[in-house]
Amino acid sequence: MDDLVVVGAGPYGLSIAAHAASAGLGVRVLGRPMASWRDHMPEGMYLKSEPWSSNLSAPGGRHTLAAYCAGRGLAADHGSPLPIDVFSSYGLWFARHAVPEVEEVTVTEVSPQGEGFLVRTAEGPPLLARTVALAVGVMPFTHLPEPLRELPPGHCSHSSGHRDLTRFADREVAVIGAGQAALETAALLAENGARPCLVARGSRLNWNTVPQPLERPVLRALREPHSGLGTGWRSWVWSELPWAVRRLPAPTRERIAATALGPAGAWWLRDRFERSVPVLLGHRLHRAAAVGERTRLGLTTAAGESVVLDVAHVVAATGFTPHMGRLELLDARLRAALTTVGGGGTPELSAGFESSWPGLFFAGLLTAPSFGPSMRFVHGAGFTAGRLVNGVRKRLGGALRIRPDQGAASGAGHPKTSLR
Repeated sequence: MDDLVVVGAGPYGLSIAAHAASAGLGVRVLGRPMASWRDHMPEGMYLKSEPWSSNLSAPGGRHTLAAYCAGRGLAADHGSPLPIDVFSSYGLWFARHAVPEVEEVTVTEVSPQGEGFLVRTAEGPPLLARTVALAVGVMPFTHLPEPLRELPPGHCSHSSGHRDLTRFADREVAVIGAGQAALETAALLAENGARPCLVARGSRLNWNTVPQPLERPVLRALREPHSGLGTGWRSWVWSELPWAVRRLPAPTRERIAATALGPAGAWWLRDRFERSVPVLLGHRLHRAAAVGERTRLGLTTAAGESVVLDVAHVVAATGFTPHMGRLELLDARLRAALTTVGGGGTPELSAGFESSWPGLFFAGLLTAPSFGPSMRFVHGAGFTAGRLVNGVRKRLGGALRIRPDQGAASGAGHPKTSLR
């Protein structure tokens, strides 16, 4: 029986595994490394966050994005956007150097088994684990506006469903949304020969400003401190004090998770977007219908006027809604037994990211209503990984003992151990 099984091999799962292996736990990591970054983001996208705030987490601050780039002659400079493909490759490099070998399998079920858990996969025999950390990323939680949900296949897709946008060349595409995913997807569609139009509910688009230099006069730095989530005291609080967010009343945490750091485009995207993408601002989607091979959208303006938009395809860049009801791999009875944050569908967690079911831990988007908006970003992995592993060690208790039948963890140089 393994001490810890980590389900998911994105930035959170890999970071947790790196800390667990360093702590001497017998850990297994299940999933496709960096799957959402490699498979669900269009070619040509860039990382919105600064390189220095986009590190995966390993003990001692090792295996940083800057170290990866420096070894390959790549720039990872403040104020210079980094291609998503470089970040994906960095994650794979991190997995090889900091983590026991990742098992690229699809987890189909996590259910209680005695004092631990049974983990089933599509590819092999079930595993037994004393503790489980669910770091499943965002893909189980894609959100489609209700009017789009009944469209036939081929008429509508989520923005996370595309790696290659060239298939939309010479076609009219409506992009729904106003955040970075919507704005960059629309710009890339135009650059790949499509004819996009952005549809947004708000009366204006928000754009981040050019980042201030890292080295600044003291008073200016005090007025607007840098943080992993942006510049300013509000961003600094969300970035640096997730533990304090957790101590707030549940309704306050839910509101913060839902509204803080709202949709905005990166400063470096603005010119590309504005010169190539027409925009319908203040338009709400209220109806969608397939008409032959076309898709007809019914929109309503702020003044109550009706507008019809006829397109070849609709891309919903409408984000992700965390809810355990969408986490089908988790045993339904176990899901129903978990204490949730307020009236929502996310788990209430301890300071060590443990749910109300002993031994079941969560990381990533589902933890935002407990720890705040930094859990929606790569930057939150640094706060999560060490604390979650400490929570696992506290749950397991006992002393570490190296298993005589296990060699060094592949790619990481850590001996596999067990808590007895």
